[in-house]
Order: sequence, then structure tokens, then C-alpha cells
Amino acid sequence: MTIVGVPAGWPATEEEARAVQEELRGRVVLDAPGPPPGTGRVTGVDVAYDDELDLVAAAAVVLDAATLEVVAEATAVGRVSFPYVPGLLAFREIPTVRAALDRLPCAPGLVVCDGYGLAHPRRFGLASHLGVLTDLPTMGVAKNPFTFTYDEPEPARGGSAPLLAGAEEVGRALRTRDGVKPVFVSVGHRVSLPGALAHTLALTPRFRLPETTRRADALCRQALRQATADRAGGPVQDSTARRTPTA
Repeated sequence: MTIVGVPAGWPATEEEARAVQEELRGRVVLDAPGPPPGTGRVTGVDVAYDDELDLVAAAAVVLDAATLEVVAEATAVGRVSFPYVPGLLAFREIPTVRAALDRLPCAPGLVVCDGYGLAHPRRFGLASHLGVLTDLPTMGVAKNPFTFTYDEPEPARGGSAPLLAGAEEVGRALRTRDGVKPVFVSVGHRVSLPGALAHTLALTPRFRLPETTRRADALCRQALRQATADRAGGPVQDSTARRTPTA
């Protein structure tokens, strides 16, 4: 098992990480429409942690956007590259996520992160950070609204309401299933908010969460179980997988 190392010069303190966010967020492209929903490829990325072993496993799962069938998948296991600090979680995940993306045998197309993009205290969450570093179109679909507020969307699938930081709209609360809690969509890089909403609905034909997230979540957990079993020299155990919320 090859362990992805922490890149040379990677931020080690909160001050350094915030300085990198400040430098990179000016490169985010917010005026590009992104690929049309239901066309090309769409890739989900997700991570799982074992903090006791200082390991993070990342998965990248490529789907055909029209059929939602799996086209390719890849995983990577790395060292946790930054302490747990809300608002700076991208620094824990990006080295291993990029390694998983680099191992794909095909171009990923649009990348959907289990987390946030513009909906971030400094408007530079994981989806934006990953998008700027790779120049791929990216978006975030999160399970909770982080620190932001919203009114309940209409109860039918497709209902949405602004996700607000004060008076600023940073994303949308989107109902993907009738009467089910919304997900929270924000642009990352090179995708418009209307496009991100349309992609999210195209990726949720049956369940609340996008198929990209569901597939990547299962795969990164599997990769972490295998990695921890390899370290222990024993069989794979489901109990080894632990997750940290993404911001």
C-alpha cells in the first residue's frame, strides 16, 4: 500500500492556511456556466478518516452523466495533512483527493464534492479550492447548512431557497426528494449556481444525496477499511471507518 505524503510546503498552521485561501480565492471563476447537466462525465469525490492511525482515504468515482453508470473509479490513502479546524478542512483532504483523481484512467469532467464551495466563511471551501488547483469544473453538495441560514424550500422535489450569509446568497437549499430534508448546493469553480442545481437534481433520481456522493462515500470507506486492515495485518473490519465533516 502506497501512502500519499504531505506535499512540500503544505500549510502547517491556521495562519498559513488562511493566507493560502486568501491568495487562491481570487482565482475562482464564477461566470462560467459549466457542462450541461446529463452530458459527459461527472465525478464524485469523498474522504474517510482514521485519526488514530493518521490516515485519510479518498475516492473518486466517475459516472456517465446520462445513465449514472460507473465509468471508472480510483482511491488513494494518505497521511492526514492538517489539524481539524472548521473552515480549513480542505487542507486535510486535498492532497489525497488529488492523488485519487490523478489515478483515474479518464478525464473526470465535472467534480462534485461532499461539502462546500462558495458557501464557506471565506467563500473558499473544498469545491472551490480543488477547482482552482485542478482547473476542473467543481461544485459542492453538503448534507447540512454549515453556519448559514435559509427558509424551508417548497416541499416538492426541485424546491429551493437561498442559503444566506446575512443578506448574501452563497448557495441554495435544494429539495431532492418530496418532503425530505434539503441538501445544500454551492458553486465551486467554473460552474453557475443554476447549473449546479440542475446537476444535483440530475444526480438524485432516487435518493436525497447525489449518486456521485453515495458511490464515492462507499468506496472511500472500503479503501480505509482495507488500509487499516493492512496496517494491522488482519482482516477488514467495518468499525475502522470514521468520518470528519467536510467544510
